[in-house]
Parts: sequence; C-alpha cells; structure tokens
Amino acid sequence: MNISGNTVFIPGATSGIGLALALELQARGNTVIVGGRRVELLERIAAEHPGIDTVRIDTADAASIDSAAKEVLAKHPGLNVLVTMAGIMRIEDWHRPESFLASAESIVTTNVLGPIRLIAAFVEHLQAQPDATIMTVSSGLAFAPLKVTPSYNASKAAIHMLSESIRLQLADTTVKIVELEPPAVRTALLPGQEESEFAVPLEEYVAEVIALIEAQPDAKEIQVERVKFLRYAEARGDYDQVVQTLNASDPHGE
Repeated sequence: MNISGNTVFIPGATSGIGLALALELQARGNTVIVGGRRVELLERIAAEHPGIDTVRIDTADAASIDSAAKEVLAKHPGLNVLVTMAGIMRIEDWHRPESFLASAESIVTTNVLGPIRLIAAFVEHLQAQPDATIMTVSSGLAFAPLKVTPSYNASKAAIHMLSESIRLQLADTTVKIVELEPPAVRTALLPGQEESEFAVPLEEYVAEVIALIEAQPDAKEIQVERVKFLRYAEARGDYDQVVQTLNASDPHGE
C-alpha cells in the first residue's frame, strides 16, 4: 500500500486506532472517508478535521453496509483503499451459556461477517482500480489466546485466515490484501484499557504503523514490534510460555 495519493474508506473510525489512522493518512496526502454508527461523532470529526468526509454505517447490519457503500462510491469513485477497522471485544465466561452466547454471536457478526460484507460491497469496484488495497484488521490474539475473550480471539483468527485466503484468490487482480495486527493498544476496546500500562500508547502505535507502511509498501502484514511476541510464538517454539505469560499479566492481552 502506498502511503499517499489514495482515497481511503475506514468504517469503524470514529475513535481509537481507526480515527488516529484516518488522521495520519489524511496528513500524508490521502483523501479519507470515516464511517461509524454515531452521527454526532461523525459530525464532530467533520467539523474538527476539515477535508475528512464521513458516512453513517453500522457494520453489523448488512443493509447499512450496502447503503453506505453506494454513498461512498457515488461521492468518491476513485476509492482504492478499504480498511475494515470496525470491531468489538468483550470479556466472556464460558462456564454458563447465558453469560456468553449473545456476546459471542454479536462479536462474530461485527468482527467476521462485518469485514466479509464490506469486502463483498467493494471488491468489484476495487478490482477496477489500477492499484487498490484491502486492509483487514486482526490482532495479536489471533495467534495466542487471552482466556477471558474467547470469541474475540476466534474472530481475529478467522480474519487472519480470511486475509491469507483472499490474498491468494485476488493475486490475479490489482487488489493487495494487507493485514494489520495490533497488540493491546490504549483505546476503549475494553474497560480500563486506555489506562493500561501493558498496552501501547495509541499515538506511538499509529506512528509505528505509518512508518511501516511507508517503509514496506508491499508488506502483507503490518506488525509493530510489540505484537511479534504473540505473532511468532508458535514459530519460535515457545507458544505455551507465551500463552502463560499473556494470561498471567494484563487482562487486556499484553
């Protein structure tokens, strides 16, 4: 992915990593469209950051995705980058189904069906562009599990394998598949995570991501240094120790 000169749509970017990435990409000379559910946040972003376009989208709702895609493409026919940022994370107790089933279903809808539906809505358009990118968002927890978030871990493992698979299928097109793999970052993904000393400060994380995209435009996976502890545990042969360390330290995964 080139660091500048793109038209980028980031659904799920009204806060956290998504918004910080949107602002940095705009600063690097990209046209950026931010998507989210809450109209008041979209209006605030548009007012505070001139030049950023916004669109309401609920990535848990197939009809909303279709409607937003039509709106984005009508206003920005040169769109060539889709970042499937939207996601949710919840603590679950799998001893009792009444305590986790609704959560698990919601996570799968948002974190797995959401990106699948987004890609389906844009992939034909992207294939018609001379240079296009789909950036998926998995997690370090796709590679080593945090015991309190089973459905989130599984959803991100699914995104990793989805990314690997569609990269193979779309190899004969102009569309690149890039997988962003965050570690724990100081955002509101879980209660208390914004203050967690084990999580990477948001500004530090996004700065490293931007530097990696700029230095490695052909990268298949964007991995900051902090995520490699989780990402390569199995390859290093210390998977059991990594899982033990992960679950003995911070409840947010680092």
